[in-house]
Amino acid sequence: MQTAQLKHGDVTEKIVGVFYDVYNELGYGFLESVYEESLVIALQEAGLEVNRQVSVPVWFRGQKVGDFRADVTVENCVLLELKCAKGLDAAHEAQILHYLKSTDIEVGLLLNFGVRPQFRRLLFDNERKKIRENPCKSVARLSA
Repeated sequence: MQTAQLKHGDVTEKIVGVFYDVYNELGYGFLESVYEESLVIALQEAGLEVNRQVSVPVWFRGQKVGDFRADVTVENCVLLELKCAKGLDAAHEAQILHYLKSTDIEVGLLLNFGVRPQFRRLLFDNERKKIRENPCKSVARLSA
C-alpha cells in the first residue's frame, strides 16, 4: 500500500525518514531521552509541528483515573512512542494502542533506537473508539 493511501501517510513517511536520519547519525547506545531530543530537533528542521511529553488523561466510566505522557506528537495527528530496546515486542505495541485509544489521534509510530532501527505503524480509528463508549456492547458483534 502506498503512503498516499495511508491515513496521514505523508506525515508518517516524513517521520520515518527523519527517524532513520537520526539513527544513522547517532547510532545505537544512547538513552531514550537523547534520541527524543534529537528526533524533535530533526522533525522541527523538517518543518513539522512537534510537541513533547504531551499529557493525556485516561478515563474510565466517565471519570479521570490517571494520566500518561506521550513521548512526542507530530502535526497533532501522529503519536510517537520511542524505545531503546533489543527489539520491539507485543507489550510495546499494546502500550501505544492504549495511548491511541485515549486520544483523538488515530495513527501511532513505535520507533526503536535499538541495535537495529525498527518501526511499526499502528492505527486505531476514532470510529472504533466509539464502540467502547458503551462497555456493555461487544466489539466482536459490532465489527461483523
